[in-house]
Amino acid sequence: MREKIYLILLCMVVLTSCGEYQRLLKSRDPEEKYQAALNYFNDKQYVKAQTLLDDVTAYYRGSERSEDILAYLARCYMGQKLYESATDYYQAYVRNYPKGKYATEAYFQIGHCQYLDSPDARLDQTITNNAIEAFETFVDLFPESPYAEQAYHEMSELYDKLAYKELKSAQLYYNLGSYLGNNYLSCEIVSKNALKNYPSNKYQEEFNWLILQSKYQQVVNSYEELKLERARDAQDEYYNFITEYPDSKHRKEADKMLLTIRKITKD
Repeated sequence: MREKIYLILLCMVVLTSCGEYQRLLKSRDPEEKYQAALNYFNDKQYVKAQTLLDDVTAYYRGSERSEDILAYLARCYMGQKLYESATDYYQAYVRNYPKGKYATEAYFQIGHCQYLDSPDARLDQTITNNAIEAFETFVDLFPESPYAEQAYHEMSELYDKLAYKELKSAQLYYNLGSYLGNNYLSCEIVSKNALKNYPSNKYQEEFNWLILQSKYQQVVNSYEELKLERARDAQDEYYNFITEYPDSKHRKEADKMLLTIRKITKD
């Protein structure tokens, strides 16, 4: 019996709520709609809040309240996880109110929204690069902001994603080997560029290992007249690698490479 009463009361609340929202949509009082939108936002009913704010945007355009509406619309899209739309609204905010009361939040959220919207590393990384650029702008403008630490952390993750994309590309070149050209050299170049462009990425050891492997493969697959020079280069790379990563999981394989290289250099 109690369960039936509870269900009836719940239905009445829902119907009343829906009826109230429908009434607000038809209301001609922009202030009532605005205040109701804030209440819906605070209750995390972002779609209803957004709809009501959209309804009053034109009425308040050019007024002090216009700034608040723009910020809350961006927050509504964030709440719905519609990050592309949220980015657009935060960008509109900083264009219109570069020093406004929500400026710190807006500049941060432009980067954060794109960070959340950043695709898998195998896909196009335009959004990832845009997010990094937005974070760089944010920390330059607001270095002391409470958001700064999070911005640096998320920017680091984005750099790692770009580095990972380069890692997969380098590995592909290595696996292609001598097919239709010297893909080992391409692997080496991609790996070196990644280390240069993303110096703090978490795949540094793997890039350096690919460089050593590529140099070694260019030795064993080389013409005789180039073999000695390439062997010395690979030997130098070996010592650089074990100095940097003495406990590497690749150490045993690297040591085997050195034995072959020494037979050529006669060191």
